[in-house]
Amino acid sequence: MPRNTIPDSDRTALLRQIPSVERLLQSPQIRALLDRAERSVVSRCTAQTLDEVRASIASGKIEKRWLIDDGKALRFKDNVLIARIIQKVNQTIGRSIRRVVNATGVIIHTNLGRSVLPTPAVEAVCAIASGYSNLEFELLEGERWERTRHIADALAGLTGAEDAFVVNNNAAAVLLCLNTLAVGKEVVVSRGELVEIGGSFRMPDVMEASGAILKEVGTTNKTKLLDYQRAIGERTALILKVHTSNYKIVGFTQDVSVKELAALAQEHDIPLMVDLGSGLLLSWERLCMPPGHNLEEPLVRDIVSAGASLVTFSADKLLGASQAGVIVGSAELLKRIASNPLTRAVRIDKLSLAALDATLRLYLAWPTRATELVPTLRMLTLPVEEVRQRAEKIASSASAILGEGFKVSLQPGSSKSGGGSLPLLELPTVLVAVSAEEVSAEEIARALRSSKVPVIARVADEKVLLDPRTVLKEDMDALVEGFRSVAEKFASRKKTPARTDAGQL
Repeated sequence: MPRNTIPDSDRTALLRQIPSVERLLQSPQIRALLDRAERSVVSRCTAQTLDEVRASIASGKIEKRWLIDDGKALRFKDNVLIARIIQKVNQTIGRSIRRVVNATGVIIHTNLGRSVLPTPAVEAVCAIASGYSNLEFELLEGERWERTRHIADALAGLTGAEDAFVVNNNAAAVLLCLNTLAVGKEVVVSRGELVEIGGSFRMPDVMEASGAILKEVGTTNKTKLLDYQRAIGERTALILKVHTSNYKIVGFTQDVSVKELAALAQEHDIPLMVDLGSGLLLSWERLCMPPGHNLEEPLVRDIVSAGASLVTFSADKLLGASQAGVIVGSAELLKRIASNPLTRAVRIDKLSLAALDATLRLYLAWPTRATELVPTLRMLTLPVEEVRQRAEKIASSASAILGEGFKVSLQPGSSKSGGGSLPLLELPTVLVAVSAEEVSAEEIARALRSSKVPVIARVADEKVLLDPRTVLKEDMDALVEGFRSVAEKFASRKKTPARTDAGQL
């Protein structure tokens, strides 16, 4: 508990007692840190800790654990101060990006890294990362070549396009296309398709950065072919159609099909570019999705065959691979795009390319097993009966570990695609709900996040909700450890002691 009122005289005395950075660096505990951390890091963490202490004293509030009060004066506990410095150093030199358990039910979770890579993709990344590779080297002729040639044929075969090119993400793909084909010229786009993507990046801003001039047509809910026809003029460089993958406009609406726009673009001898966003390569029939879902995500191949000159999409969404922006379409246009100096700034790195290459090979070699081999597709198509079986195992384990004082139950819910894909899709699921009389849902969720492998769950109606659909089989042991962390943290508030030997999944 903080000490809410510190007299001015005590504040002055405490400020005078704060040790110098150099004095603390000479303590045996801090000196021991120098064997495994740079001195500059230790010094910085020490100075930051002392700044925190000064700020606490100045505000008149400082945690009691920092102080000794003998009834006459307040003094610092040096061991607590040193422990805080050690903790800060450990946090600084430890890994910041960590594996977590995704129990949110959001499959393509942007904040948690989007798509989980297939096993062959993980193996490919490890192989390429641990040695040299033919990243930009053609083995047969022994000559240098463009790195994206590794996957161009695979993408062309899967989408029916003439050629393909890959950059580091889809926003970069759109930017590169516009900068190549429409600098200083007009790009005609429907007002209802000026989307905002993650991180507050908006399509108009991307277009402005590319040097293209935005020409809006239609209204928010209705755009007609005539609107496009009237907008095309001498300064028109291309027509852009943006698939609204992260939201839907319903009700009194109208838009123009890709096939109609392709015919109009061909009539005026200008390209039609379609930004698809999500990158679905297999039809929903092939994926065996349950009937009744509102799945309005177009297939990349269908957009290409409808006449689009260029199609851009993400590789780490419904395709289920690493982060990348894919451009497929006209070989002549892609040749121009590849020669743009900006390609160097937005090129894909070797590890992402290796993961994408391995994932595409799965689609080519095992098209009927894609839902089994690609984790994103597997979670999307997981039957609710299997989700229920997982939920029952998780609930049984949680009950055994948490014991009396905690309530564990099952309740119906829905999983989401996430990642700006399929905004209307709600997959039926079975949630594991955890609550307690003496412990708030937020406290339980925080304890789960603080476990050795953090467990990320939802909180609603004073319950922690865990969705088994997005909990990988290899993460089940980590989930058990998460429950043990909760039990140990709040053992003093329960009527019975925690059982830490129970609940194997």
